[in-house]
Amino acid sequence: MTNEINFTKIKASHAQEICEEIDLSEQAVTLLQNNPTAAHYLQELITLEYYVDAVYFLAHALPKREATWWACLCARQAWTEKTPENEIKAVELAEAWVYKPTEDNRILILPITEELTYKTATSWAVMAAFWSGDDISPVPQAIIPPPEKLYAKAVIGAVLLSATQEKASKVNENYRLFLQQGINIANGGNGRTVQ
Repeated sequence: MTNEINFTKIKASHAQEICEEIDLSEQAVTLLQNNPTAAHYLQELITLEYYVDAVYFLAHALPKREATWWACLCARQAWTEKTPENEIKAVELAEAWVYKPTEDNRILILPITEELTYKTATSWAVMAAFWSGDDISPVPQAIIPPPEKLYAKAVIGAVLLSATQEKASKVNENYRLFLQQGINIANGGNGRTVQ
């Protein structure tokens, strides 16, 4: 699955640089002992089926725009015929920010975030886009800069919820697919060419 990893979008060459502030499982932390490259570490996590750790790692490794795109792709795949129209519109706004990551596009997301429940993959994908700016305050006069990797937490929420909302027998398959998409994005792809 990960034979052709060539991270063009991830700046850190070694996994330790990315993992310093991630809450990984004990098994995943043990794999850092030999100072693996980012690509080798991610491949090992996937091979050993430490999928949640792999999601955490990739969400923190990807830049804001690419990570948000990954979250949006995963959220779209979790949609059903019952997905509310406001969630569909919210992801479209988040994707508009990905296509053109301007402050004007990001601010358009704010009103719809107030309608979301934060119990769905879509809501977290949208928050990833909103938390990717320099100011996460809902009030124009009060500037609140987000913590550096706040967007990654939203991406993690989107990917994990997308992977686990189906029946248990599909969860690992979903993780593998979503991680392939994330790797494709990290390699400079659009994540859509993976099946």
